[in-house]
Amino acid sequence: MKITIESSRVVKPTYEIGNAPSTNNHVRLSVFDKVTYSTHIAVIYAFNPPTPSNLAIEKGLSKVLSEYREWAGRLGEDKEGNSVILLNDQGVRFVEATVSSKLRNVLPSKPTKEIQSLHPSLYGIEELVQVQLTRFTCGSLVVGFTAHHQVADGHATSNFLVAWGLATRDLAVDPIPLHTRDTLFKPRDLPLIQYDHQKIEYTNNKYTKYMTISDHNSNEEGIVIHKVHFTNEFINKLRVKASTGLVKSYSKFEITLAHLWRVITKARGLHGHEMTQIRISVNGRMRLNPKVPNEYFGNLVLWAFPRSKVRDLINRPLRYAAELIRAEVAKVNDTYFKSFIDFSNSDIIDKEGLVSTAVMNKLILSPDLEVDSWLTFPFYDLDFGSGSPYYFMPTYFATEGMLFLLPSYLGDGSIDAIVPLFNDNLDTFKMCCYNLD
Repeated sequence: MKITIESSRVVKPTYEIGNAPSTNNHVRLSVFDKVTYSTHIAVIYAFNPPTPSNLAIEKGLSKVLSEYREWAGRLGEDKEGNSVILLNDQGVRFVEATVSSKLRNVLPSKPTKEIQSLHPSLYGIEELVQVQLTRFTCGSLVVGFTAHHQVADGHATSNFLVAWGLATRDLAVDPIPLHTRDTLFKPRDLPLIQYDHQKIEYTNNKYTKYMTISDHNSNEEGIVIHKVHFTNEFINKLRVKASTGLVKSYSKFEITLAHLWRVITKARGLHGHEMTQIRISVNGRMRLNPKVPNEYFGNLVLWAFPRSKVRDLINRPLRYAAELIRAEVAKVNDTYFKSFIDFSNSDIIDKEGLVSTAVMNKLILSPDLEVDSWLTFPFYDLDFGSGSPYYFMPTYFATEGMLFLLPSYLGDGSIDAIVPLFNDNLDTFKMCCYNLD
C-alpha cells in the first residue's frame, strides 16, 4: 500500500471568545496513570463513502479538544518532580494522506505490518494524540488514531472518540468529561495495604528477561497474526456447556477467553507442570465504592491474574478455566483498589526503585497471555456525520500471546479475536479452535 502524505500540521483547541483558559496549568498523573503502559496505542477505523471533508473532521477535533485539554497538552514534570500533564494547548498531530487505489483492494481483514502506514508513528513523538485521515479513490476514509495510554484508558479514550464525532456534527459533547485525576484518588486517613502490590503492579527488577523461547522463535518473523471469528451460536454453546447448573452463567468475555486460553495452551505444546496465567484489565469505575462516574477521564484500571498448571487447564473441563477467570477478576474489588491507592501514595515505590509491570516491550508472552478486551467500548458509535465505521481494528502488534477481543463489525454480538502465535503453533490452534471439548 503506497501512502502519499499530503499535509501534516498541529491542531489546537478552539474556545469561545473570551473563554480561553490559562496555558500555564498542569494536572498530576494519578496513581493509575503512572502504573499503566507508557506508550502510544493505535486503532484503525474505516468509513464507507460518502464521508465528511477533512476540514469538517479537523474542526470537530479542534472543538472537542477544548473539553479534553489533556490530549492537546504534553507530558512533563512540575517543580517538585511529579509527573504531570502540561495543559499548554500545544495541540495534536493531524496528517492528511491519500492512496491511489480502492480501499477494498488494500485493507486487510486483520492487522498486518502494512496498516502501520495508516496511522502516524507510535515512537519518538511529543504529541499525546495523533490523527491520520487517509482517502482512497473509491471515496472511503480510514482514520488512524494514536493516543498515549498514560493520559487515558480504553474506556475514557472511546468516550473521547464518540465526543469527537458529536463535535464534528455540531452537537454538544454529552456527557462532559470529568477531570479529577489529580484529586480523586487520595490515600485513606489510616492507610491499609492488604495486598502484595510490590510484586503485582510493580517490580524492582528493571532487567527482567522476557524472551525465553528458543532462538529460532525469538524474533518477529516467527510470529503470525491470526484472526478468529466466534459466532453467537458457537459462544452460546460454550456458555451452555460450562454454565449448566450455575445460578449465573458465564459472560461472553469469560467463556471466550477461557476457551482461547485452553486452545492457545494446547497449541503451544507446553509441559504439563508449567504454570500459565492471563493478565486481564479490570475497570475500577464500577468497582470502587463510591462508584466513579463513567465520564471520568483518565486511567482507572488494575489487573487480574488467573493462573493454572498447564495439565489442569487442558485436562479439566472448560468450566475450570472460566471459573478461574471469574474468581480472579472478582478479587479486584473496592478493597483491592483502595489498597493499591494507599500503597501507591506511600514512599515505597521511590524507596525501593519500583517500576511498573505494565510494559509493551515483550516479544513473547508464552507460557502466559495478555488480553485487551474492547467488547464494551462504543467504537462503532464514532459518527462524523455519515454513519458509523464499518470496520475497526488495532494496529499491528507482533507480540506472541497478546490477544485482542473485538465486537464483530456484523453487529450481531459475535466476537473477533486477534491472536498472535508462533507460526509453528498455528496449525494446531486452527484444529482446536472450534472444538467444543
